[in-house]
Amino acid sequence: MPTTLQPRRQPERRSASSLGAKLIAILLILILLVVLLWDWNWFKPLLESRASAALNRPVTIANLDVKLRWHPWIIVDDIVVANPPEMTPEMPDGSLASVGQLSVHINPWALFDGKVVLPDLIIDRLRGDLRPAPSGAGNWVLDLPPGDPNQPGPTIDIGTLSIIDGTAHVLDPAHKADFVLTAHTENADAGAEAKIIITADGRYSAQAITAKLIGGAVLGLRDPANPYKIDFTAANGATKIALNGTLLDPLRFGGANASLELQGNDLAALFPLTNIPLPETPPYKLKGMLDYSEQKIRFTDFHGVVGSSDLGGDLYYLPRKDRPEITANLVSQKVVFADLAGFIGAPPGKDGAANDTKQQKAARDKQEAKATLLPDQPINLPKLRAADMHVSYKAERIETDDLPLDNIIAVLDIVDGKLTMKPLSFAVGTGAIALNIALDGQQDQVHAVADIDFRKVDLGHILKKSTIFRGTGVIAGSGRIDTTGNSLKTMLGRGDGQLKLFMTGGDLSAILIDLAGLDLGNALLSAIGIPRRTDLRCMIADFGLKDGQVDTRTLLLDTTEANVIGSGAINLTDEKIDYKLKTEPKHFNIGSLPAPIIIKGPLKSPSVAPEYKSLALRGAAAAILGVVATPLAALIPTVQLGLGDDNDCVALLKTVGAPPSATKPKGKSKGKGG
Repeated sequence: MPTTLQPRRQPERRSASSLGAKLIAILLILILLVVLLWDWNWFKPLLESRASAALNRPVTIANLDVKLRWHPWIIVDDIVVANPPEMTPEMPDGSLASVGQLSVHINPWALFDGKVVLPDLIIDRLRGDLRPAPSGAGNWVLDLPPGDPNQPGPTIDIGTLSIIDGTAHVLDPAHKADFVLTAHTENADAGAEAKIIITADGRYSAQAITAKLIGGAVLGLRDPANPYKIDFTAANGATKIALNGTLLDPLRFGGANASLELQGNDLAALFPLTNIPLPETPPYKLKGMLDYSEQKIRFTDFHGVVGSSDLGGDLYYLPRKDRPEITANLVSQKVVFADLAGFIGAPPGKDGAANDTKQQKAARDKQEAKATLLPDQPINLPKLRAADMHVSYKAERIETDDLPLDNIIAVLDIVDGKLTMKPLSFAVGTGAIALNIALDGQQDQVHAVADIDFRKVDLGHILKKSTIFRGTGVIAGSGRIDTTGNSLKTMLGRGDGQLKLFMTGGDLSAILIDLAGLDLGNALLSAIGIPRRTDLRCMIADFGLKDGQVDTRTLLLDTTEANVIGSGAINLTDEKIDYKLKTEPKHFNIGSLPAPIIIKGPLKSPSVAPEYKSLALRGAAAAILGVVATPLAALIPTVQLGLGDDNDCVALLKTVGAPPSATKPKGKSKGKGG
């Protein structure tokens, strides 16, 4: 029988091995094809979509590439961020900004810790065109989607930032700005790190601006013991800023330790740069330390000069969405009163000051040449509403040629356009003049209310600067004004209110009383010191203010030499005065002319002359006092409040206000022919 052969199994094994080899070959071919055909641009639509959503503005890119490393590089070419839809294209591509190439060196392993760590970031051919849209909002203002406060995003740390050829044009008519920013990095010198240099050149606030910032190229991943160095200088017109020091954790505003120096012709010129509303001032130079903590920018321990005055203290700036908040504690050892003129709308500074400018001297000369006296510069309402401020100020000594003021204490608050000064106090010898002022600047016309108290003001101190007149005594009283307007002149010209002043005891130079009554003989004797003083029993001044018209209710000066009575009015709207001073001597004087003194004309330069056409006969002092008896009697409680119960004015007023029979001397009346 033939032998039966069994089938061999080896070919099956050979077939399986061949299939496996084919599969491996196919897989290798596929991998090779993926390597050869892979294009990272497949992810470009996803990247554009995510970037557009993050900025809420269309973002396009031309090319995406990734270089695989342990720490890979992501390279993006021709990034374009579009303008807002409402904006007519101003650049050829109608964009807000573009980057020729962005190279990002990323540490992917830090993502597991919730961090984005970029050891290197290179920006090449950065271009920007920043300008307002038709709505007025800047095209650089991005309407970013709100974040979830419960899910904060990852922290970002940038190691070295490199900028190659960066340029941006900034146009902002609202701030009268048109300038160009440039940015680039420089390689490290021997023993030093690389630098970022940013410059600005053009115009800001209608004045030339140049600025330069030099900082380190390494932003993050920095040892806290080696903080970020910064050197910044800027000049905007006459304003100069210099900042030099270090920043802690600059990407997250961890703090600062830097010296800040400010110099310029007017502190008010800082407003466009800082948004801090300040009055016009003479030239200044201030230097202090700049810091940042608790979300506040702090300018501390600063000192320097403003005009001929010194100024020091601390200032804290809290940025807020609606209005910044500024808190300041300021002190001066010496303040020249002329340097404060800007607070009332007058040109500040003093002629002959070492740092006086031609512009401010010309402004003072122009004000002096005006026929009017009151400053008419309008209150800047946008500045009044621009920030909330809390300021305390104390000047230890005041220098002034005309006013008898010794020091200043002021506490100022501005909240949402409403200003209060409570108090604004001036020391006068052992007494004081204190004001409480409230301005409501929320409307187009400012509403102002001011109360003033005269607290035991020393007459001798008031007359101290006079070379002729002397006197002693204490003045007390109060005043009030309620008005609207946008300048000091307008406010006084529309005001309603009153002023009451009282004085008792003391004495005055006799020449002052004699000249008021044209008592020429005694005036000559008084001028050579015979007698030098006349006792003062009482002085009462009561004025009413209605629609800018000051009317005299009572003006009485009672001395041992004479009684002086005033009448008339002052028109603050037209700045004119029409006033009469009548003196009634209490004894016979040779050479006296019983004519009233007329003060009339512009408030700035009135004429003073006797009223020759209406020479009045002398009457009894009691009869003259009786004319003003009714209003005087009503003043007794006010006089007591200002001077105390025991004073000559109260006694005089009681006598003046009594019925005629009460003032007759005691004794039997004589009959006819008796």
